[in-house]
Amino acid sequence: MRAILMESRGGPEVLRYGEIETPRAGPGQVAVRVRAVALNHLDVWVRKGTASLKLPLPHILGCDIAGVVQEVGPGVEHLQAGEAVVVNPGVSCGRCERCLSGQDNLCPQYQILGEHRWGGYAEVVVVPQANVLPMPSNLGFVEAASIPLTFLTAWQMVVDKLRVQPGEDVLVMAAGSGVSVAAIQIAKLHGARVIATASSEAKLEAARALGADETVNYREAGWSKRVRELTGGKGADAVVDHTGADFWPEVLRSTAWGGRIAVAGASSGYEALTPMAHIFYRQLTIFGSTMASKSRLFPILRFVCEGKLRPVVGEVLPLEQAAEGHRKLEERKVFGKVVLSLEG
Repeated sequence: MRAILMESRGGPEVLRYGEIETPRAGPGQVAVRVRAVALNHLDVWVRKGTASLKLPLPHILGCDIAGVVQEVGPGVEHLQAGEAVVVNPGVSCGRCERCLSGQDNLCPQYQILGEHRWGGYAEVVVVPQANVLPMPSNLGFVEAASIPLTFLTAWQMVVDKLRVQPGEDVLVMAAGSGVSVAAIQIAKLHGARVIATASSEAKLEAARALGADETVNYREAGWSKRVRELTGGKGADAVVDHTGADFWPEVLRSTAWGGRIAVAGASSGYEALTPMAHIFYRQLTIFGSTMASKSRLFPILRFVCEGKLRPVVGEVLPLEQAAEGHRKLEERKVFGKVVLSLEG
């Protein structure tokens, strides 16, 4: 089968287009013929070696997958070849206390497709049956592939961690990213007033079109003052952040006393200075967040079917242009998802 192989760590040039043996479905597994796979910053971090340093090479990236069932292994029920599906990227043991309590993303054996095991930059990917859900009938493969990882991440941040309530002011950082595109919509779905930040007027305009009530350019010095102005001097009740060290001081200043911050990444750097008085004196709560329970993809897809949530696709490229897709992701010039298509 055709695939994009990562044979070493480094820049986009380490991604090689080639042929490898097609995997087969084993017991309890499903082989999915990939029709589209969306890119994530996680792909870039793995490629550069800032994530999963001990990963055996060669490796196949790709967390977010939509396609059709090609083959089912022994013991698989309720799935047939030819069904259109979305793949949940979080894989867990399914047997431990965490998994059985609905916290499978805290499983000691938790893995993410494309990071810890081979992913979707290929014609076929094999996953456990529990990771395959019916694709919403109102979407194409490209749009469906833009949902899983980012919407799961945003759902846990907004709903499970921050517990956003109607009328709260929610600050969403880096509005053009996949996670933030989802977070804006999910926060609005839960009745919040959303303030979105981005680096350009074009992205701010796109955030407003998506539902953001107010926007702030985080390239402007002291942008946290604008957030406070927009909230009557209070600051944001809840913050969705994955921007990292460069923006952390202003994120803290943007947060209301007693406010909550959910952090799901560190795109600009991992080593951030945190003045402790901001935490204890202002009584802030900071949540770390990675992915979400597999169960959360069910309500997400229902809301997508109802038209209450929608994926946003910024650019579509063929599989063989995966390296170019990585460059576009790193340049941060695309609002929404960059997707590799294997259709046609």
